[in-house]
Amino acid sequence: MTDRADQTIDALRRGHNHLTAVIHDLASADLTRPSGASDWDVSQVLSHLGSGAEISLAVLEGALNATGTPDADFNKSVWARWDDMSPVDRAEGFVASNDALVSRYEGLDAQTRGELRVDLGFLPVAADVAMLAGVRLTEFAHHTWDVEVAFDHAVPLLPAVTELLLDQAGAFLNFLGKAEALDARPVRMTVHTTAPQRTFGLEVGDAVTLTDQPDRPDVVLNTPAEWWLRLTTGRHAPEHTPSQVSLTSDSLTLDDLRRVFPGF
Repeated sequence: MTDRADQTIDALRRGHNHLTAVIHDLASADLTRPSGASDWDVSQVLSHLGSGAEISLAVLEGALNATGTPDADFNKSVWARWDDMSPVDRAEGFVASNDALVSRYEGLDAQTRGELRVDLGFLPVAADVAMLAGVRLTEFAHHTWDVEVAFDHAVPLLPAVTELLLDQAGAFLNFLGKAEALDARPVRMTVHTTAPQRTFGLEVGDAVTLTDQPDRPDVVLNTPAEWWLRLTTGRHAPEHTPSQVSLTSDSLTLDDLRRVFPGF
């Protein structure tokens, strides 16, 4: 829907402005601090986001101009160029590259926002603009957290995008979740979130899927919505888990859930 596309593109702009402000407050030495992403420093997270914006823009342009998706060699050349940048250049390059992507989204007219379809290769159907921008928003929001947590271990996911991400999270659970991490299956869970309030079911069986709230859940998880999202993307270490998170179960622990969602 166009409204969903509009909201997601607006969230991308707000996220860009937020992370840009964070970057502008960093000293050069801050860029080489360990980030929330395993094995990456802050500048490498920004490199990933900046190169990803460049590739995403090429994918979008390919769909708009009917020239097709860039090949793997294009992606490799982009990554190699960003890998060779200094930490400061990565930070500055991210701001320019990501702004170009968001600005291109903002320039799409209502008809294009409603009708454009893009084959991403890893989804079962071609993505509309809302889904395409939503994939980027998911990656962007969690890697923004990777940057911010380097300086504040209790920082939450961006509040401005949490509700949008929560509403689309189900589409990615089968991709993100590793059901085989649990020996005892199936497991039926009720999840209660706050900020915003939601109640839904989760089943870990042959796959990890959202369901209606089960009548007799094996597990009940109460959590801020932002931590639920971070759980599903692997940003769930105990030191980054707020005190409001609680799990009720005779057979499952939070560490079990952490194994189901190893992250990216």
